[in-house]
Amino acid sequence: MTQRCTTLLACTALLAGCASKPGLAPGRDGPGANPPANLASVPDARPRVEALRVGGPNKPYEMLGQRWVPMTSDQPLDETGGASWYGRKFHGLPTSSGEPYDMYAMTAAHRTMPIPSYARVRNPANGREVIVRINDRGPFSTGRVIDLSYTAALKLGVLAGVASVQVHRLTHREIRELQAREDQRPD
Repeated sequence: MTQRCTTLLACTALLAGCASKPGLAPGRDGPGANPPANLASVPDARPRVEALRVGGPNKPYEMLGQRWVPMTSDQPLDETGGASWYGRKFHGLPTSSGEPYDMYAMTAAHRTMPIPSYARVRNPANGREVIVRINDRGPFSTGRVIDLSYTAALKLGVLAGVASVQVHRLTHREIRELQAREDQRPD
């Protein structure tokens, strides 16, 4: 029951925080008065193979009258749709994975990707791409496929509200291939 309540609370918080906008009045969601310097140069999440679990954040759940069944196997997933972000209102609160939400890390929320997962997110309007670690559930608004951390949204250029993105879940095979390429790079 505790996990369910935590998940429901986190999902409700995500829903309330979707499509945050910069420059809002004090007390509203946003980056805060003193965000860390050089957020645009924060490195992408570094993909690593992590065991997929059945249960916990990967068990079926209901939100706003709709039932969601998270993936429990290492399958690719490609989606195009809206991206939004969530900020300081949720900073430090538990995500569906149990980790504290860090709006300055390269993370995101997805309704059905296994937790944890890694995804490549591309903004076709400007060609920017980032890799994020999926550690939370959301978004729960029609047309949106991913909720990004503040930093991920900043790097993609999608802070002004909902923006169209392409999302690709990295499979374990793809992660191993990325790691092999990195291992082969000269220092």
